[in-house]
Amino acid sequence: MRAERPAAPADRRTVTLSFAGFDRAWAAWIGDLLERRGQRVAYLRWEPSADTPLSALLQDLGPGPVLLVLSGRYFDQGAHTSQEWAQALRGLAAVERSRFTAVSVTASAFPSAARALTPIELAGLSAPEAERRLLDRLDLPPDPVGQNPAGAEHRPRYPATAPEVWGAVPRRNTRFTGREEKLAEVHQVLQTAGTVTLYGMSGMGKTQLATEYAHRFGPEYDVVWWVNADNRVTCRRQLAELAPRLGLLTGQEYGERLRAVRDSLRRGEPYPRWLLVLDGADDPDQVGDLVPTGPGHVLITSRNPEWSEHGSGLLEVGVYSRAESVAFVRRRAPRLTGAEADRLAQALDDLPLLLDQTAGWLTDSDLSVEEYIGLLGSGIDSAVVRVSADFPLAFETAWSMLLHKLRETVPESIDLLRLCTFFAPGLIPVDLLQDMPREGLPPSVANLLTDPALWSRAVGQLRRFSVVRVERYEAAPEREFLYLHRLVHQFVHKDMPDDDRHEFVDVVRRALAAADPGRPSTPADWPVYAEIVPHLTYARGLDSTDAKVQGLVLNCLRYLYLSGEYGAGVELGERAATAWRGLLGESHPLIWELIYHYANLLRASGDYHRTMQIERAAVRRLQRERGERDPDLLRTLGGLAADLRGLGQYEEALELSERVLANSRAVFGEEDTRSLNALNNVAVSLRLLGRYREALDLDRKTMEARRRLLRAHHPWTLNSELAYAVDLRLLGRYSEAEAIQERNLWAGHEALGADSPQSLRAGHGLAMCRYLAGDLEGAARHFSRALERGERVLGEEDPLTLIFAVGQSCFVREHGDAELAGELGEAVIARYEATLTAGHPYTVGARANHALVLRRAGERDAALALAEATLSDMTTALGPAHPWTLGCALNASAARADAGDAERALVLSGDTVTGAALALGPGHPFSVAAQVALAADLRALGRQTEADDVERRALAVLMADFGGHHPLTVSARARARPYWDFEPQIT
Repeated sequence: MRAERPAAPADRRTVTLSFAGFDRAWAAWIGDLLERRGQRVAYLRWEPSADTPLSALLQDLGPGPVLLVLSGRYFDQGAHTSQEWAQALRGLAAVERSRFTAVSVTASAFPSAARALTPIELAGLSAPEAERRLLDRLDLPPDPVGQNPAGAEHRPRYPATAPEVWGAVPRRNTRFTGREEKLAEVHQVLQTAGTVTLYGMSGMGKTQLATEYAHRFGPEYDVVWWVNADNRVTCRRQLAELAPRLGLLTGQEYGERLRAVRDSLRRGEPYPRWLLVLDGADDPDQVGDLVPTGPGHVLITSRNPEWSEHGSGLLEVGVYSRAESVAFVRRRAPRLTGAEADRLAQALDDLPLLLDQTAGWLTDSDLSVEEYIGLLGSGIDSAVVRVSADFPLAFETAWSMLLHKLRETVPESIDLLRLCTFFAPGLIPVDLLQDMPREGLPPSVANLLTDPALWSRAVGQLRRFSVVRVERYEAAPEREFLYLHRLVHQFVHKDMPDDDRHEFVDVVRRALAAADPGRPSTPADWPVYAEIVPHLTYARGLDSTDAKVQGLVLNCLRYLYLSGEYGAGVELGERAATAWRGLLGESHPLIWELIYHYANLLRASGDYHRTMQIERAAVRRLQRERGERDPDLLRTLGGLAADLRGLGQYEEALELSERVLANSRAVFGEEDTRSLNALNNVAVSLRLLGRYREALDLDRKTMEARRRLLRAHHPWTLNSELAYAVDLRLLGRYSEAEAIQERNLWAGHEALGADSPQSLRAGHGLAMCRYLAGDLEGAARHFSRALERGERVLGEEDPLTLIFAVGQSCFVREHGDAELAGELGEAVIARYEATLTAGHPYTVGARANHALVLRRAGERDAALALAEATLSDMTTALGPAHPWTLGCALNASAARADAGDAERALVLSGDTVTGAALALGPGHPFSVAAQVALAADLRALGRQTEADDVERRALAVLMADFGGHHPLTVSARARARPYWDFEPQIT
């Protein structure tokens, strides 16, 4: 709720006047009545929040007396049911009766529970009688206190009394919804500027807004006069017709009457308070000189923002807010739910005219909203919208008339407009057109792009009728954009001759291709690709056989992969594959290039099964047609190995990666970037198999070679540094890992931006390092930042986001919110089960983490059962010697000890010590943790001497490697039972 006037000081008793915006005139009249009796009044427009109980909203209206101005509109605000209203009003009547008073200003029915407040009925009464009843109920004196300094002539008129002169104003739309802030803004600006122009494109409801203003604020005026100002002749005639209504004695000639009217309005005689509405005044040069001056107000509706050059204030009327759209649709079509109204509003871009016509159509139709939206997908026309009485000119008809006018006045504006429809709706970068090569352009476009005066004239004409809007941004003020609304885009595109269609689409394709920087792996060029990608579909770029356009498509796919826009990339790749197979055939070289990029995007989004199907088919075909050392085959085999890693088939992936590496070195040499990519992939497979030392050696070699061949901040170099830091951390070399990881994070931010997948991974990696170092505050900050940005940039179900969720869950389980840890962990498990398999190592590892949540919650039996199950499943998936299996064993031994099964706990912890020493080395932090667990199990069985000996050796290693203050040393010295957290790795 927002106050229209400042509230009175808190130390003075104030009457709060609560009213719906529709009933503002009543509020103004009642408030004036109270103020002239010495009362202070706070005006509060009623805009209830749907999330707050009505009783609380009403209680919070004011600390003192509250006067409710009731009408049907008061109860229509918000989405509260009649039952909620009944309960709230009965509560007021029972508990707050002395503080609340109600007046009814309508003869229409509203909730019967309001009768409990015994509202004063004002509708249909004369002004004196209404005043008497109100003052009697409020126990106020019949005569004013003192003299109103404003004078009687400036007091609000009794709302049931029409202005002295009321002419040609359209009937009030009883379904008018929203626009409260805009109405208040119009009223405010008129008080200072005197003239206000409501401008915007067709269908925004400018005339509706002006009509509502005239009715709502009409009681403030002596004269309200409406003029159709779409042409000078009509405007002059209707202005002149005001003369006899003002009591002016003139002849019959329009010019004489017009001069008399303007003079009368200028002097404010006989009426100082007047409102003149000029509706549809799109040409200020034609009618601008007819706008009167004086003490009154002029309200203009127009598609033309050039009224600002004629001394008028400007207020743009855009689409509804979503809340306004939903409220309007539900008022127009009551059978729709809030969710259905929201979907309809989204489909129609919140455009008022289409919402009105569509909701009207749905009122009499038994179609569901989803079925109706499906019809809209094939185009908006008279088959799916219906003209309403409130908006008498159908949207399509209005635009057809406007396009005809543009064609007659500045034909080049139509060419420019049609050209724009082969870009995506919304912002169209002008420099893409103006910077393109001019050779071979059709004459209409060539003239536009080579003649600045002609371009300015065409753009100016489109702006004049609010067909486009010119936008510039502070960051790049030299760049100009044309904004074209989606529905305008649709209508113009639909109404285009085929010859123009072929010409213009070719021009836009060429413009997009010319704008291609040719460097999709260079982050500095990503903003260019981000600008180009949305336009590819509308320019039908996938249907082009032009080599430059095809190269642009591939570069866009590469950009989408590197920048983390996987969803958009998969969609573009799928459509491109379908289109190119039809254009080029299955064996064309570009098909293999496309498949590579498409598969990368699918894999990055976690769709390993689908990617593997695509790549196995490609491998079979390439092997048959080209042989084992074909570059396309090697690249596809590398992708297939990545799919195998994603599906948990690590041994097979390693074998295939080593085969690709050997053949790549034979074909390209060891220092070629393709061979280095293959070397990197071997290291990934080794890391997933728990062979961390071997992975570290290969990642170091790859990193050094990439630094030599590429550059320090190249994405591949940064990726190698990140992999190297992860290897160090997994080997227990925490301080080295943190130093590299911190440098890598800031280098990634500088080179790729804070929200690139590479930077998000680096931030998460630094969180892990800080956590291991005992910097809980730093770890918490980086964990939460990585997850928040991952969810926002990549989506909640992206494989990388799931990795971040696992890290955050483990951290908050131990140092925050165990309930949140459980929620995050369960969500990860559900996603892994849906996209992978129940026996996939990641699914098993996520369950192992959840067993720790159960253990911390004291659910020992459930924790033991789950820990034992994950140990068995991980052994089946990866074998008993894998570090992840050993981690599950460490947790299961703790669960056994918690359950009182000391013997079995000892057996398992002893086996874990032996296995960890073989897999990771006896001095690895995990091996030492296993020793601490073994000492605890020995001690539980009374074998104190053995326990002390094992514990002493473990502490000696920790002291030597980390010092006495490291969290691992402190925890071991305190004899806290160690645990293992599963950490998914990038595949």
